[in-house]
Amino acid sequence: MDVTETLAAPVKMPAVASRLDAGTKPTLIGLTREEMAEALKGVGVAERQLRMRVSQIWHWLYVRGVSDFDHMTNVAKDMRETLKAHFTIARPEIVEEQVSNDGTRKWLLRFPPRGAGRPVEVETVYIPEEGRGTLCVSSQVGCSLTCSFCHTGTQRLVRNLTAEEILSQLLLARDRLGDFPDRDTPVGAMMPAEGRKVSNIVMMGMGEPLYNFESVKTALLIASDGDGLSLSKRRITLSTSGVVPEIFRTGDEIGVMLAISLHAVRDDLRDMLVPINKKYPLKELMDACRKYPGLSNARRITFEYVMLKDVNDSLEDAKGLIQLLKGIPAKINLIPFNPWPGTNYQCSDWATIEKFADFINAAGYASPIRTPRGRDILAACGQLKSESERMRKTERLAFEAMMIANHGED
Repeated sequence: MDVTETLAAPVKMPAVASRLDAGTKPTLIGLTREEMAEALKGVGVAERQLRMRVSQIWHWLYVRGVSDFDHMTNVAKDMRETLKAHFTIARPEIVEEQVSNDGTRKWLLRFPPRGAGRPVEVETVYIPEEGRGTLCVSSQVGCSLTCSFCHTGTQRLVRNLTAEEILSQLLLARDRLGDFPDRDTPVGAMMPAEGRKVSNIVMMGMGEPLYNFESVKTALLIASDGDGLSLSKRRITLSTSGVVPEIFRTGDEIGVMLAISLHAVRDDLRDMLVPINKKYPLKELMDACRKYPGLSNARRITFEYVMLKDVNDSLEDAKGLIQLLKGIPAKINLIPFNPWPGTNYQCSDWATIEKFADFINAAGYASPIRTPRGRDILAACGQLKSESERMRKTERLAFEAMMIANHGED
């Protein structure tokens, strides 16, 4: 494995005060149609107009991607003034934007206070590939699961994100990438050559999505709504560390693709790597996977397995993995461990990873090795952490020196 990217300098974005001020007004983003109708009714919109107004606003928010009521040109001016007076559709503030040498983009986003709370920050990552672009979306500020190999897990949970905050990550990414009608693609941006810039969503950012089920459900149903953002549910993947009671509901009520952060095939090891295993051990997790609605060879579950040197990468582990997944239509993503400051883990040797993958492939399971993306800007799997909890400058410089020493320099 060769990691030789030049370490990218973050770009500080200018503060936009109005975005934080907007926190004092309720938002229309992230509301269901029924909730939006109730909100409009509450500010005096006539009952007979509700359906039309909801349809208009829905189109402008999710087809045209506007973030200013004045751009809703087929809405009467007095109605636009009413909307401006009572609601917001502003985007979150971009605190920092970083672009990796491989084209991966990471945004540090700040959301305004909710109630008596304070502003919060999360990270969102865009990964361009040939033929598609994947957006990695966060569901919580921080995480409560404390997985020992994950950087995000070292940040305490601050709060769940709202449906609006989850959905706004997608809207902002499409803004920045020129992925709405009549928007220009940024100069020099690495993008899919054709089609949508954001074609896939993975709920694999900060947090455990199934500990924020209702907000995640609402956001993903809006993202897949055929009259708006219109993403196929086959192109939306929700990743869980194993919140067993919510797994069936995910398939039944949301209907998206499922990924399981597995990482070990024995309960004693998984208890250490993924502590939620103590509550929902492997047998319960596998039983829930076998019952996932719509499960078939065409709708396989993805099992994510981070490769940790001398921890979970032996041939015995590979054999155990095949036994554990027996009878489950599955794909196994092998993830080379992505280092972060303070970790005690190391990535498995490349030859070991390939041997592991060959064994699984020979057993009849697709077993791609995930190419590390955005490591130089701490945007890779397991590296996300919001600014309020991020490393000091001295720690960042030490980490960068380690990366160069371990992997060579251009």
